[in-house]
Amino acid sequence: MIAIDHADHLVQVAILGEFTLADFKEFEELVRYKIRFSGPVDLLIDFREMLATTVDVAWQEVKFSRAHTTDFNRIAVVTNSQWISWSAWLSQLFVQAEVQVFEDTASALAWLA
Repeated sequence: MIAIDHADHLVQVAILGEFTLADFKEFEELVRYKIRFSGPVDLLIDFREMLATTVDVAWQEVKFSRAHTTDFNRIAVVTNSQWISWSAWLSQLFVQAEVQVFEDTASALAWLA
């Protein structure tokens, strides 16, 4: 399940429990809308409550990132998982955005501001 909040050029996503392909599609649809009508966006993704994900989500994320290489300004990843931190670092290969990893939402929002 995901919770999405957005305003102006910022999209905030919190992943709760299992991250499914349907969740990713919901995120993808909103981001495409924001990009189309507002231009490049900042993104905050909170993975701290994610319990699991599937290979199809990972594959969709790679395809989405490759299709939107210049559509993000900054990406803040909130996590306490070393694996997700490593994945965030790798995502920089696909997008031209600044990517930073944080342990709390307040620090991530301050960096995005």
